[in-house]
Amino acid sequence: MNNTIEILKNCGLSKNEAKVYVALLQLGSSKAGKISKLAQIDRTSTYNSLKLLIEKGLASYVIVGKVRWFQPAPPEKLLTLLNEKREGLVRIMPFLNAEYKEKKLEENVRLFKGLKGIRTVLEDIINEGKQNLVFGSEGQLEKNMPAFAQRFVQLLKKKRIKVMSLVREGRRDVSSKTAEIRFVPKTVKSNVVTNIYGNKIAIIIWSKTPEAILIENKTAAEAYRSYFSFMWGHAKKKT
Repeated sequence: MNNTIEILKNCGLSKNEAKVYVALLQLGSSKAGKISKLAQIDRTSTYNSLKLLIEKGLASYVIVGKVRWFQPAPPEKLLTLLNEKREGLVRIMPFLNAEYKEKKLEENVRLFKGLKGIRTVLEDIINEGKQNLVFGSEGQLEKNMPAFAQRFVQLLKKKRIKVMSLVREGRRDVSSKTAEIRFVPKTVKSNVVTNIYGNKIAIIIWSKTPEAILIENKTAAEAYRSYFSFMWGHAKKKT
């Protein structure tokens, strides 16, 4: 149930709208009071959510003896709404890209917070499509974002992105399936993972609230790449 609510929220519904819609699906056709009880939200919030769901085409009602009976639209309607949003976004994408390219600084530093921010940075590695040099990985991605970690590895394979990774000796790293691995001493531990790709450096800090710093600077990237090359030359080869 909780996972369903979260997915519906990601599709554009509020938490209460998602709860009411799921309650409607379970009840089929019902009065507001029963919907409110099943959704576990107050009557006023239920009515507000029903009104918004009706506006989105996800619910409707009929009047029987002066009483409104609400009923849900088929779940496929959610896909229709998402497709409409996507089509609208596709139409304005040329304008957005033009604005992005015109206003973007050639050298910049951006900060991302939370797991969604980390995902944005990792997706940038995929979109860049260039060799990725990694050090400091302790399997944090697999632990904190297991589903996305698998997809990330699949995308690396699909786009044939070469990965060279320095990992702590004695541990297995999921990325070893797609990366050339060398080892640093067991005593070298870190909650910070550095990725060097293209003219960018992505520093991911796996703290309680994960953060990522994305630096786009050709000179800095070349310097980091030089440091990595030195460490790689002194690291232990995989046997």
